[in-house]
Amino acid sequence: MERATVVRLTGVALFFVSLVIGGWLLFGQRPPQPTDIPEQDFYRFPGLSGPRHVTVVPPQVRTSWTTYGQGSKSRLAILLTDPDSSWLGLAHGLKSIGIPFRITRDVREALTHQVVLVYPMISGKVLSPDELQALASFPKSGGTLIGMQVLGGGLNQVFGFRDAVASHERYDLQLSVSDPLLASMTDPGERQLRIGIREKGIEVMGTYGYTESTAPLARFDDGTAAITQALYGPGRAYAIGLDLGFLLLKGYNNRGEELVRTYDNQFDPTLDVWLRLLKSIFRTAQDGAVTVGTVPFGKSLSVMLTHDVDFTESIKNAVDYAEYEKSQGLVGTYFIQVKYIRDYNDDIFFNDEGVRYLARLAELGMELGSHTIAHSKVFNQFPMGTGREAYPSYAPFVKDRMTALNASVLGELRVSKFLIDHFSGQTIVSFRPGELSNPFGLPQALLATGFRYSSTATANNSLTHLPYQLTYDRLTQSEVEIFEFPVTIEDEELPKMGDRLPQALEVARKISRYGGSVVVLIHPNILDHKLAFEKGFVDGVRPYAWFGSVGEFGRWWAARNQVEIDVTRDSTSMSVTMSVPTSMAGLTIEVPEGWTLAGSAPSSKGIVQRGSMVLLPELQGAHTVRFTPRSKSSAATHPSPGMHS
Repeated sequence: MERATVVRLTGVALFFVSLVIGGWLLFGQRPPQPTDIPEQDFYRFPGLSGPRHVTVVPPQVRTSWTTYGQGSKSRLAILLTDPDSSWLGLAHGLKSIGIPFRITRDVREALTHQVVLVYPMISGKVLSPDELQALASFPKSGGTLIGMQVLGGGLNQVFGFRDAVASHERYDLQLSVSDPLLASMTDPGERQLRIGIREKGIEVMGTYGYTESTAPLARFDDGTAAITQALYGPGRAYAIGLDLGFLLLKGYNNRGEELVRTYDNQFDPTLDVWLRLLKSIFRTAQDGAVTVGTVPFGKSLSVMLTHDVDFTESIKNAVDYAEYEKSQGLVGTYFIQVKYIRDYNDDIFFNDEGVRYLARLAELGMELGSHTIAHSKVFNQFPMGTGREAYPSYAPFVKDRMTALNASVLGELRVSKFLIDHFSGQTIVSFRPGELSNPFGLPQALLATGFRYSSTATANNSLTHLPYQLTYDRLTQSEVEIFEFPVTIEDEELPKMGDRLPQALEVARKISRYGGSVVVLIHPNILDHKLAFEKGFVDGVRPYAWFGSVGEFGRWWAARNQVEIDVTRDSTSMSVTMSVPTSMAGLTIEVPEGWTLAGSAPSSKGIVQRGSMVLLPELQGAHTVRFTPRSKSSAATHPSPGMHS
């Protein structure tokens, strides 16, 4: 008995010894520290250290649907039947396209609006018989009802179909070519939308195909209806056979691998078409519908010229690009790699000479942003970090393309921002990682470190040509006050950029048809055909584009995101009340055709109207603008479907 005990204790001892040795082998070998890196491979700015504060990443706080619960009857009503759904994606999408909305869980309250969208489903499992009956009566009494995933409750006939058939084998849907609601969607990329790509062999999101629908707005590739349409005089009922909030979040969170066909440089408006369809329905059905424009100062396209400075020669050449942009009255964004360590990637260029070029960029009025320190392909695998990383002790070392040591997400953000702020005199707010490597925790890390605007994704990966708001961990439940401006056109694809100008201009033209944005990414490693491309692109889009840096457009977009619009009607006029919490210039709204400014009103001072587009002066606070419809009888005249902001 005693001998057996000794054997067991010896075994336990050996086990713990093996743990200690194994732990030393796994974790005891230190990654390179500043003292480990040869002095000639580490650039030290004498006497400089920081930042000294500690960064604390905020905890996740679930966004409540009540955040979007306010507003008048002039807004689109979202009847939320499941608060645990992907409703936040729908809310962010509606914000991006400019549709005023409010969310409610009360059926009776929702039905006081003219247009009601039920999300994420209509079913006897989430609605009572009385609530289902009230919804069924709504379009018959002149309202417009949009149902996402109509699965039961006896409303099939109301929406104009027989059965809803579930499947994970639908990959495409085709829009109707004749319906006026879809008149503005004329490009092949707008007419055929993807749910997935069959050849990838990846399971796609589930959809519901509606059978025996007589006049659908869209059909899936198996012939069932993807969007039904039933007419009841002025009333309408539409059933949509997928979870649009979930689809939007797939794009916004860069989690739609099964949907992505191209990386960049192409027109891919998958999410935008869905949002434009909702906008078209709303503007057609809502009496006095007013929506928020997507481009500053009434232009039809937003353009951001951006440069990734991540090569020894690039820091010098960047000044040539900046001087051209300055001569044209433009402000580019220069994402600077803070390269103070020589490693696998490149030589040191963030040194005394480099910061002189940095200061020159700032002197020319350019926006500076961070392009990390390590510029690592595996930035998306870095640990979050301690929040105490500081120069010069923070020493990320890139060993090869897939290996980086002594690096963290917070270190890349904190230290790069500290050094660029210090040497430029700016307080930088825009970020783009090397190789567009995108950690799941990046949104909250950006917020914690003082950034506000990200250009981390590509438009084609995001499936949208509009900016959008990010979420915590790139998931579904918590929004973060960080906005993404995805890259549209970049310079690394073949043929060389200078030979792709006509194609790039065509992509920009298509995006401009509905007020989208184009982010151009040019590495200033050379001048030559790349600078020639930039000049040609600027000249080509200038007649209809607004130009700004990521920071400029970011500030405008963030302020626009807070704008609330409500419309009221009296005997002679329509009043549009805008709540603008943050001061902004260049806000535009789109009013129904036939509305004209009530010119004698004090509130009309400084307002410019061009048809249905109304450009407002610099605003902050609550402002009401009065409009006179064409006549009393036409006060409810609806705009032509598909008008863009």
